[in-house]
Amino acid sequence: MIRIGMSSTCVYPLGLEDSFRLAKQAGFDGVEIMVTRDEATQDAAALTALSERYSLPIFSIHAPVLLLTHFVWGRDPRVKLERSAELAGLVGASTVVVHPPFRWQAGYAEDFLDIVRELGAGTGLQIAVENMFPWKIGGRGVKAYSPGWDPTVMDCAAVTLDFSHCALSGQDSLAMATALGERLRHVHLCDGTGSLDEGRVFDEHLLPGRGTEPVAEVLRNLAAVNWDGTIVAEVNTRTARTEPERLALLTETLTFARDHTREL
Repeated sequence: MIRIGMSSTCVYPLGLEDSFRLAKQAGFDGVEIMVTRDEATQDAAALTALSERYSLPIFSIHAPVLLLTHFVWGRDPRVKLERSAELAGLVGASTVVVHPPFRWQAGYAEDFLDIVRELGAGTGLQIAVENMFPWKIGGRGVKAYSPGWDPTVMDCAAVTLDFSHCALSGQDSLAMATALGERLRHVHLCDGTGSLDEGRVFDEHLLPGRGTEPVAEVLRNLAAVNWDGTIVAEVNTRTARTEPERLALLTETLTFARDHTREL
């Protein structure tokens, strides 16, 4: 069966150990660690200890690519990616998730695909480039990413498909998964509507089945071809007022994944 993991971002703003504890309680097979300003997310020994304490393997490391992690491991995005790969190797993860560069990261953006290919070949890890979405400022399109936000047209060996980002970009996630073929190695399980609120687009990360993306169809198709990649829940549970409510949201997400990845 396809392994189903949970991203540490699912329990934000709770701490790192809470992510392991709740993932274990919900029944996930493993975890993905988003590298943040929390030093424990950068520490192989601390992560390994938590992995062993909760008997949950670390499937993947998400490189620090958010604006809030701008100063984690310095300012050089190449160093951030290389250190993420080093961390993945130390904790036994097989995948590093990375976003395409911002256009203003000029040197890194120009060399990004070469860096990804070289790092994957040199480490044996899957450096899985995540699909993003177009930006709009003042109603006008802005080229925020370089070489772009759509990895289907990039020369990279591994891709992470994020359903919420598909919704924001107006892409059909089923068509994207089909187009990627064997390059699809990692899935961020969530959903989205691409909705607007006062002209702003929100990256919703809804629970699967609560948005408009064909999440169930994509999962069933992956199961039908005995796909050997990893699915990791990356859902927003910040509406939960209590721990039982948050756990119920996580359990619902896992149940959805299990129901649609059962062997046919």
